[in-house]
Amino acid sequence: MRTLKSLFRRMLPLLVSVALAGGWTAYPAGAAAEEPGGLDGSAARPKTELAAQARSAILMDAASGTVIYEKNSHEPLPPASITKIMTMLLVAEAIDDGRLKLTDKVRASEYAASMGGSQIFLEPGEEMTVEELLKSVAMASANDASVALAEKIAGSEEEFVRMMNEKAAELGLKDTKFVNSSGLPAEGHVTSARDIAVMSRELLKHEFITKYTGAYQDYLRQNTDKPFWLVNTNKLVRFYNGVDGLKTGYTSEAKFCLSATARRGDFRVIAVVMGEPDAKTRNAEIARMLDYAFAQFASLPIYKAGDVMGTLEISKGAKARVPLVARQTYSVLIRKNEAGDKIRHELKLKQPLVAPVKAGEEVGRLIVYRGENVIADFPVEAPETVGKAGWWTLLGRVAGKLFFAD
Repeated sequence: MRTLKSLFRRMLPLLVSVALAGGWTAYPAGAAAEEPGGLDGSAARPKTELAAQARSAILMDAASGTVIYEKNSHEPLPPASITKIMTMLLVAEAIDDGRLKLTDKVRASEYAASMGGSQIFLEPGEEMTVEELLKSVAMASANDASVALAEKIAGSEEEFVRMMNEKAAELGLKDTKFVNSSGLPAEGHVTSARDIAVMSRELLKHEFITKYTGAYQDYLRQNTDKPFWLVNTNKLVRFYNGVDGLKTGYTSEAKFCLSATARRGDFRVIAVVMGEPDAKTRNAEIARMLDYAFAQFASLPIYKAGDVMGTLEISKGAKARVPLVARQTYSVLIRKNEAGDKIRHELKLKQPLVAPVKAGEEVGRLIVYRGENVIADFPVEAPETVGKAGWWTLLGRVAGKLFFAD
């Protein structure tokens, strides 16, 4: 027995290193072949101009990021209050990360209360909850509420703007530079229709946001002598079937802008216009873009949220393996007159994946093909947090492989 234990100790480092070796593992996903005449990252352009009056525009499938239509989509332009999409994104991330709660109180500074333009007329020292301020930004485009939230998260608007630009770089937004959190006119404060669509898509990953962006009206300061009626500046949430966001914008320089999103069934699209001559034209051209998307296209799910996609093998983890449960729905865009039975996909998981692994950490890619062409490439995230295993746990696993393998 002593000889056996001595041999086991000598072999243990080698056994562990063998157990932990690996590379990128590909898991082909069964029965799929090419998509007939499908999309390869951008759809065929419509025969008629969808946004003739807009200075720039884009129409995008929210799930895959496939561009259905675009016009001057990379032109840097002043975005006015569409800026607040990024402000809301950072707020949503802080809420989901646990750094901020909807019930947290925020005290308005003199600086926040001094903002002009669209506002809820915060008084210096007035307190509101994060939720009240967030709905004020989402519905009434309140500049004072935007700055109050920025100061709550970052300590100052200046630091918050640094975070906004940092997030823009992380998302690959090459046409964007933020100077403030509200979109009030400022030299050098620009973004593009495509960048707005990308940040809109990112914001929509925080599903609770449409509770506010999709509401038509609400109230602040109820049961006080200064009640305030919030009415959504995006009138399409009331008049267009499926619209539940996202953000309007207007200044004399930017003209009329809108990033709209609509969902019907499993299919969600994002439509952005910038530089429209008036609100009526802005809404009409957004509606035309949405009509085109819903008439011509559909969303084909690859995996739905909650589906088991495979198994994660985790080296040195408290759990050696966990089911890879989809944290979101993965789908691709197809034309309505085409079948989706020839699309194939491949799951590529990172190996070795070494503990600790955090929930939401990228652990691989889901790649969708039409023939040999990649039509979508999604990051796949860990479904749960897995900590490091203790020494005895690792020892037991190696011993099991050594003495109990078939």
